[in-house]
Amino acid sequence: MKKLIAASVLAMLVVQPGLAAAPQFDTPAPVAYMEDMSSGSILYQKDADRRMPPASLAKMMTVYVAFDLIKKGELKLDQQFEMQPETWKKWHSQGSTMFLSAGEKVSVADLLYGIVTLSGNDACVVLAEGISGTEPAFVERMNRDAEKIGLKNSHFGTSNGWPDGGVTYVTARDLAALAKATINNYPDLYKKFYSRPDFTWGKTLGAGAAIKQENRDPLLGRVAGADGLKTGHTEEAGYGFTGSAIHNGRRLVMVLAGLGTYGQRAEESVKFMNWGFRSWQAKPIARKGKKVETAEVQLGTSNHVDLVAGKDLTATLPAGVGSEMTLKVAYDGPIKAPIKAGQHIADLVVTAPDMPTQRLPLVAATDVAEAGFFGRVWAGLTGLFGA
Repeated sequence: MKKLIAASVLAMLVVQPGLAAAPQFDTPAPVAYMEDMSSGSILYQKDADRRMPPASLAKMMTVYVAFDLIKKGELKLDQQFEMQPETWKKWHSQGSTMFLSAGEKVSVADLLYGIVTLSGNDACVVLAEGISGTEPAFVERMNRDAEKIGLKNSHFGTSNGWPDGGVTYVTARDLAALAKATINNYPDLYKKFYSRPDFTWGKTLGAGAAIKQENRDPLLGRVAGADGLKTGHTEEAGYGFTGSAIHNGRRLVMVLAGLGTYGQRAEESVKFMNWGFRSWQAKPIARKGKKVETAEVQLGTSNHVDLVAGKDLTATLPAGVGSEMTLKVAYDGPIKAPIKAGQHIADLVVTAPDMPTQRLPLVAATDVAEAGFFGRVWAGLTGLFGA
């Protein structure tokens, strides 16, 4: 049974009433999406569930798979994979390239830089073949991992997003979810690989000069706190970008897709991210560890457990104005034991006039063990006859 109760944390809030209409934003991009990761609030969405070809944005999924294997210890950053002659023949001049040579051995770390910074189609396939033996086998792993992280409207047919007749498709909402999963699940690897401004690999023909390529991320160096993620472009997809930045404790993730030119993508991406930071503000709700409410427990050694903020909780509201907020705690209850301290068992539901609902996670303050035999019998009797 879903429980919805007023949160006692309301007594601690001092919020001035005021008009809180959502700030407006206009973009020529056919598809756009922005979410404040700090609060989970969706700040903007425009055709966010339209299926579309991702182009090189698909490479985010390839990198996610690699990060997962590295974290599990099944893949090493200094492990080397070889560029097979047939792979080189197909990909050495097909779209963006890392300029790998046939027979060249490359570390996983350098392949990841080649994918993230240079958008190398060749690097993607070498990594995929090195991990799974063949690219199709790796793609199966991509789709399994995509399902695990909740990409409900996406499918991958290649490791690099090269056009494949519609087999590969994504949505803006799913791309944002992939970005969030990458940042949350692998923060150290994300920091290491996603914000490099340039990378040098390969030699020019004839002179043999080192080939240095710039990161195409339009936010790096132009928006404070920008640190990822990935651009993409093909004729069918247009120019797209999935990006993230963190500023004053707020992390935003954004997606734009279907733009007409390289320059337009850069201009619109900067405008969009700046709008997200300047037109919205974070309102503190509860500090980490603060008790918000108490939840009922079923068949436990205690019949209740305190609900606390597992991290500093904030709501996202329009900048420059106050707002009357309503806070309620929602959970499926009573919650069955056993419960572990820190377990996410409830949500703080934040509502404000003219704003989308925001749900902030609440966790158990303490362990609650499962009751023994006599405790369960007593709980059954009190449930039958009343306490």
